[in-house]
Amino acid sequence: MSHSTDVGARRSTTLSPPTLSPPTLSPTLSSRTPAGSQRDPLAPRVRAVSAYADLSRRVHEAGLMRRRYGYYWSRMITMVTAFVAIWVAFALLGDSWLQLGLAVALAVVVTQFGFLGHDGAHRQIFASAPWNEWTARVLSGVFAGLSYSWWSHKHNRHHGAPNQEGKDPDIAPGVLAFTPAVALTRTGLAAWLAKRQGYLFWPLLLFEGVNLHVASVRTLIQRRDLKHRRLEMTMIVVRLGAYVGALFLVLSPGKALAFLAVQQGLFGVLLGGSFAPNHKGMPIVPKNAKVDFLRRQVLMSRNINGGVVTDFAMGGLNYQIEHHLFPSMPRPNLKRAQPIVRAFCREQKVGYTQTSLLASYGIVIRYLNAVGIRARDPFSCPLVQEYRG
Repeated sequence: MSHSTDVGARRSTTLSPPTLSPPTLSPTLSSRTPAGSQRDPLAPRVRAVSAYADLSRRVHEAGLMRRRYGYYWSRMITMVTAFVAIWVAFALLGDSWLQLGLAVALAVVVTQFGFLGHDGAHRQIFASAPWNEWTARVLSGVFAGLSYSWWSHKHNRHHGAPNQEGKDPDIAPGVLAFTPAVALTRTGLAAWLAKRQGYLFWPLLLFEGVNLHVASVRTLIQRRDLKHRRLEMTMIVVRLGAYVGALFLVLSPGKALAFLAVQQGLFGVLLGGSFAPNHKGMPIVPKNAKVDFLRRQVLMSRNINGGVVTDFAMGGLNYQIEHHLFPSMPRPNLKRAQPIVRAFCREQKVGYTQTSLLASYGIVIRYLNAVGIRARDPFSCPLVQEYRG
């Protein structure tokens, strides 16, 4: 498995063979107590909070939490212009197979709106919370066809407990089994598929775009307590309805279906493929384990190497460690924060994982297959060995 990890407590993505039973974590994972010694139960938490406060101070002193209005306004104007230009070109081109090229362009642009909605939901764009919320709601609903309320609720839970069983919705039971405990419940055809689920990862991403639209609409129907539920439903239904209607109005049925398949399939691959490398294949935290904030965010996250192209294609999510430590940090500042965070993790002896995009996909596929064959602990949590008595 090809990846690099800075000097820290332990390499965070070491593949280990199946064991007879899953490891158990101590109730608190922020420090070790020598046998027979007395310890103030609040001391580990105080030290952990103090460590993160020190890192936060360094980041704030570097000015990395300041808003980047020029970056975001130029990005939003560019994407709206591109979106409009694609539909103008679509109308002018007419019933032609060349429209599939526009389907590719539309998938790229819609993905960028998904990233901008994500940034707004994290309050990265404006200082005002309402401005961020409404920007995310409009960009997500009108241009990407996704519900802001559904996304923010789900994503906030993920940030609160990344890769923690029973708490992180991103590893909850679904088509794929992300934990050995879930894989153990699969029988029959589901068990057969689970053993090969790593190889199904890319084909399933082709349907992720459709899945996101369905999840948005389903949540808005079921959750009557969500704010601005009717407005979001109206935006999404009108947007998706107008989109499909325009395809069949201008194109023959065959070309319309081909356009829809290319755009939605690529949208799913681009968006899903940007989120998957960041946590899949990193340590899984047992449901009742208590982990301090710094280690919870760093040890369960993975950064991706790359430059301008990677930053654009992944919407800044390639700096996942920095993003999880400072969710409201503007996207363009994450790259500048990386050296500070990496150096701090080295000081604190906290493993900092970074690898290439291709290597990360290899890790994800091997991890999913290992889970599918019911390996109890396919990726051992480094905290187990470090803080076990």
